[in-house]
Amino acid sequence: MENQENPFKNTLPERTGPYKTAELRERLFAQDERLIDAANKLAMTIRALPRDPDYPDIEPRALVVGGFARDTVLGKHPKDIDLEIYGVSPDRLESILNQLFPERVNTVGRAFGILKVSLGDGVEFDVSIPRRESKTGSGHTGFAVSGDPGMKVEEAAERRDFTMNSICADPLTGEFIDPFNGLQDIHDRVLRVTNAERFQDDPLRVYRAVQFAARMELTVEDKSLELMREMVERGDMEELSKERVLEEIKKLLLKAEKPSIGLELMRELGLLGKYFPELDALVGLPQDKEWHPEGDAWKHTLQVVDWAAKIIRDPRYAFSADEKFSVMLGALCHDLGKPAVTKEIDGRIRSIGHEEAGLEPTKALCERWGFPHDIQRSAELITTQHMKPSSFIRAFENGEMEESGLANALRKLLKKLHPMGWKELLAVCEADWRGSALPGTERGAHPTTEKFAEIVEKYKLDAEPTKPLVQGRDLIDLGIKQGKAIGNIVRRIEDMRDAGEITTREQALEKMRELVAGLG
Repeated sequence: MENQENPFKNTLPERTGPYKTAELRERLFAQDERLIDAANKLAMTIRALPRDPDYPDIEPRALVVGGFARDTVLGKHPKDIDLEIYGVSPDRLESILNQLFPERVNTVGRAFGILKVSLGDGVEFDVSIPRRESKTGSGHTGFAVSGDPGMKVEEAAERRDFTMNSICADPLTGEFIDPFNGLQDIHDRVLRVTNAERFQDDPLRVYRAVQFAARMELTVEDKSLELMREMVERGDMEELSKERVLEEIKKLLLKAEKPSIGLELMRELGLLGKYFPELDALVGLPQDKEWHPEGDAWKHTLQVVDWAAKIIRDPRYAFSADEKFSVMLGALCHDLGKPAVTKEIDGRIRSIGHEEAGLEPTKALCERWGFPHDIQRSAELITTQHMKPSSFIRAFENGEMEESGLANALRKLLKKLHPMGWKELLAVCEADWRGSALPGTERGAHPTTEKFAEIVEKYKLDAEPTKPLVQGRDLIDLGIKQGKAIGNIVRRIEDMRDAGEITTREQALEKMRELVAGLG
């Protein structure tokens, strides 16, 4: 958005120098008291143990690892914690946990060296021993996993995907252990692979890079970027299941305030060109400069998705998790029909009919990712209907329809959207408008939103958008027996309603009596 105020602020804290030990310790001890107390309780017990004869070189120790350590550095407050235990056998560790947290230990992941401890109210922590993984086949099940309490901290940290995830911390002292300079990379906002060889064992890490880069607004280090490009070109992604990829895409769309960073990284890595042709077709696709000064359809889509991410966080909408998902997917897919219909007409770039043309590519993309059916349906509706609200309201403002006609048009639209809510559609309409980068779109109310909401409230359109004006019981009261006749009359009246010939229940009842009389 050149020459315009950027509405997106960096979400990471600004830094003027390296992280200081005291600062990190303070952040660690300021985390959820229940988690820190539980971690300390276990860590103190482990630290008091004598060295195990089977692991004489390893001092018994419990360290905070993974996302909790990373997010603490970032100033965030994660809701769960991972502890890695060194120098203690799995059997002994399980016994200790059962003593410290009776009837709260879940052993389902024991085969992988992972135990879960519940602290109540949804608060829990994972306890594991260091483990070795060796690739034995394709897919996420193609690994041989073996626990090894005798591993050194540096060796265990090296198997983690990125340097920022290889950081660990001692919950007793607050000391942060950083064998691969993850703290510096977080400071520099760089995403760097920890170990190139180990990284390639699981291709899902490429998609993890995509969502991490977006969520934390990071730049991928050059060698790491090239490594991931090679994995994509080699076809490593093809061994991944839909379910695993979908989870990372979902994190990208819902957890990132600027999903465009991850989407653009997907393009740079070659993921779009190789696996997602529907999105790749937007890259370089021209748009009319008068309406889209931001550039091609891909740049527009990136800006729309970022605006949608901002809108779903607006408390005024109060969207549920599924509604947020629908908005984000709809924003991503809303212009997928443009490549099929974009033409130059009389010297102007036009994309006439791109709403309807977007249905099939939206279906294809959603099915390839394996989105849930209801989320996919919402994305399809948003794609095929996202121009309707503004076109209806523009027609009303130009005097082409009365307010009652506008109300009927919006009612039919809500009926078509049901059970998806109209606010989800309108959120994408607003994001689409703001994503055009036209002067004034970066601030102020979206003109369609206010009028749409006004009409919906005035005519109570969202109370029961699919409820017909007359129902079967009305016809039964007139002596019509249940059967095709009832269904036919209800449908005919609804057709008249959709055509604007009748608008009230009283008019519908009168028309119903006429139709019933005609049957006699």
